Amino acid sequence: MENKSITKPLIIGCSIILGMFLLGFYIFKGLRTFSDKDRVVTVKGLAEMNMMATSASINLSFSFSGDSLQQLLSQTQAKKKAILDYLNDNGYSNGDITIYNVGVTDRQRYTEWQWEDGKQVEVKIDRYTVYQSLSFTSVDVKSVENKISQIKLDLISNNLTSDINSTYIFPELNSIKPKLIAESTKNARIAGEQFANDSQAELGKIKTASQGQISIAGNYYNEEGSSAPSEPYIQKARVVSTIVFFLE
Repeated sequence: MENKSITKPLIIGCSIILGMFLLGFYIFKGLRTFSDKDRVVTVKGLAEMNMMATSASINLSFSFSGDSLQQLLSQTQAKKKAILDYLNDNGYSNGDITIYNVGVTDRQRYTEWQWEDGKQVEVKIDRYTVYQSLSFTSVDVKSVENKISQIKLDLISNNLTSDINSTYIFPELNSIKPKLIAESTKNARIAGEQFANDSQAELGKIKTASQGQISIAGNYYNEEGSSAPSEPYIQKARVVSTIVFFLE
């Protein structure tokens, strides 16, 4: 009976001590966890990727102006045929060439008022302007600008002067978006790990993350502060992700 009376209080005492120890441990752990929530680092991850054009459109256009619509249409038809003959002779078939409808502007008058020597005078203007455009596609995007220079020179030499320009077709941005974001996240983690090492801490889980807007630098778009490729058939996609990491 005496042993039982001693053992019971001892067990109760040990239980109380153990309970207090566990309570203190969890309180300490909770306080530390609560304190660690304030220990974060915010880093940015930059990722850039070049996009090569998949094809290019070479566009030719010319116009005539005058007062006789029929004469202008005949001139336009003759010049279009001469340009098509030139393109055919240089390996471009009619099936590869898009010929757009003729455009006609009718001002419906022959004179307009202009300022000369401080006063308005009535001057003669052409009533009609007729426009014609053609285009064809090339997949050899690296040689497009050289082709344009040669075509322009040849047309001038044959009295077929035309406006010539190029339009490049690039892959959809969504085709590289996942890889671009993954790279920016990876670079942000590298920056976070460097900061954690310098602070004698360990990089924890992500608290928050935000993906910046993907910007394009190139011949058609250029973001201030971002170096654009010099080649017109290359565009640079760029994104900066901001990530907040816990520090342990």
